[in-house]
Amino acid sequence: MSLNKDLRIGRHAILLLLSEQPSEQLKKLEQANWKGCVGKVGSMDAHKVVAAIETAAKKNGIIQADIYRESHALYHAIIEALHGVTRGQVQLGSILRTVGLTFAVLRGNPYTKEEEGEWIAVSLYGTIGAPVKGSEHETIGLGINHI
Repeated sequence: MSLNKDLRIGRHAILLLLSEQPSEQLKKLEQANWKGCVGKVGSMDAHKVVAAIETAAKKNGIIQADIYRESHALYHAIIEALHGVTRGQVQLGSILRTVGLTFAVLRGNPYTKEEEGEWIAVSLYGTIGAPVKGSEHETIGLGINHI
């Protein structure tokens, strides 16, 4: 069992997130039988960030809404990514913080053996800070989970 160096799902999720041409990046990843999407969300509520990412993943066919293990894996990847964004405390509005984020969701097999199955990665990049214009700074997070 070894990771395929060319298919590191976390690295590709971050590159997709930061890409100037995400549609071109997605086309390349689809050639490796991966699925992905990008989107944006801004909120003072962590549950709205989770909901926006879940909705995008379902709408773009990255996960199947009626398969619990897929939604569960995505949820844990989102929460792990939010831990990075919020420096370990997944709280926003209740402590007067807001985020403006771009996100990428990527699904595929990062291993050389097909039997290892699929994984899902969520990457987040944007700003976090007080809900006052100009009172924010950059932030980034990454979450990876097996399906």
